[in-house]
Amino acid sequence: MKILLADDDNSLRRVVQFKLKQHGHDVTTVEDGQQALGRIKKDRWDLLLSDIRMPNVDGIELLQQARQLQPDLKVILITAYATVSQAVQAVKLGAFDYITKPFEDDELFAAIDKAAAFRKLETENKRLRGRLEQSERTGKLLGVSRPFKDMMSIVDKIAATDATVLLTGPSGTGKELVARTIHTKSTRADGDFVAINCGAIPSELVESELFGHKKGAFTGAVNDKKGKFELAEGGTILLDEVGELPNELQVKLLRVLQERVVEPVGSEELRQIDVRVIGATNADLQMRVAKGEFREDLFYRLNVIPIRVPSLADRREDIPILVKEFVDRYAPGDKVVVSRELIGRLEEYSWPGNIRELENLIERMVILRISDELSIRDLPTDFGETGIDAVGSPVADRPLHLTFHEAEEKMVREALDRCGWNRTRAAKYLDIPRHVLLYRMKKYKIEEERSRQD
Repeated sequence: MKILLADDDNSLRRVVQFKLKQHGHDVTTVEDGQQALGRIKKDRWDLLLSDIRMPNVDGIELLQQARQLQPDLKVILITAYATVSQAVQAVKLGAFDYITKPFEDDELFAAIDKAAAFRKLETENKRLRGRLEQSERTGKLLGVSRPFKDMMSIVDKIAATDATVLLTGPSGTGKELVARTIHTKSTRADGDFVAINCGAIPSELVESELFGHKKGAFTGAVNDKKGKFELAEGGTILLDEVGELPNELQVKLLRVLQERVVEPVGSEELRQIDVRVIGATNADLQMRVAKGEFREDLFYRLNVIPIRVPSLADRREDIPILVKEFVDRYAPGDKVVVSRELIGRLEEYSWPGNIRELENLIERMVILRISDELSIRDLPTDFGETGIDAVGSPVADRPLHLTFHEAEEKMVREALDRCGWNRTRAAKYLDIPRHVLLYRMKKYKIEEERSRQD
């Protein structure tokens, strides 16, 4: 175990450190609670072994603050002045165990071994719970087509490494699911998978979301907050829509990738991180580099392992498998069958919205079906004539040859026109948060153009 020992007794510190190292533990010592808090802020620990009576910050206060900084940290308190009320208070505040001086070696080792076993059990439960939640939430990658197999061949080769990955491909192809699969197949599977959509967060909040902030760093920062990178410690972080990061944050992300440190907003303290980074984008980053819209050095840092996620139109052989998966997902326990004619019709379609569009369509058909056989008659009347948006609703008069960004801009403009340019109503109509609508308007310069027309 990685143990932090805090005690103002120099001789006891040296003796305990020596014995614990002999027992196979990695031990760092500090003289008081203040120094211990500094260490806990900079690094992660399996166990805190602390005396209660210390100058500056005593063991009880250290216990409280340490558990706030690292909620899963196990804390064993040591004191020569044991009382029942003190022991009860320590346990209520989250101490794992409590031992009194003088103590035998076996007593100390037993307490530490018990903490190690409990921590291992917690980690295993967390891993199994995470995998179950992930399976329920995202399903699994399915396919037999050549483009799919080529993609999975790369995934299998690089999953066990810590190499940075850049996933590219049209919207709706399942890039987040590919990223989760890489994480699940990696040696980091026991750690957390943390995803953040860089394009869905207001630019002034992205830095805080990524790197965290200190209390008082800005209006509304009432407490210290860990960023997504620190939350993904020991695991994987997915930077979805990474191409939407503003230039000043591209610089900071480059530093994270180069030095593996983060600096919370309002702090001058650098924190080491151990995180695998996966970027995802539907934009042509090389074209953006050429236009000066994306940093070239950051592109090459992200593009260590490029993986192209194929569009559904490029993997039509997988449509029957995906249809079955979605039918089973949205009609669990029901014996719903799909006609051959319907599969044929779906295989002929261009799928501008890719797998997301197929999933939304199948969910809609399953819910509105008139029997337990899905056939061509269950297709929406507008299927093949209009696109289907991200929430499964048809968007009138949207040409299928539009690019994703053209279709998105058109959808935003149509919603604003329909709602009389009331942004709150338009956001509700699109089923997105208002700040996301404002971001899209700024991205496509819709507000500026409207102002000039007025």
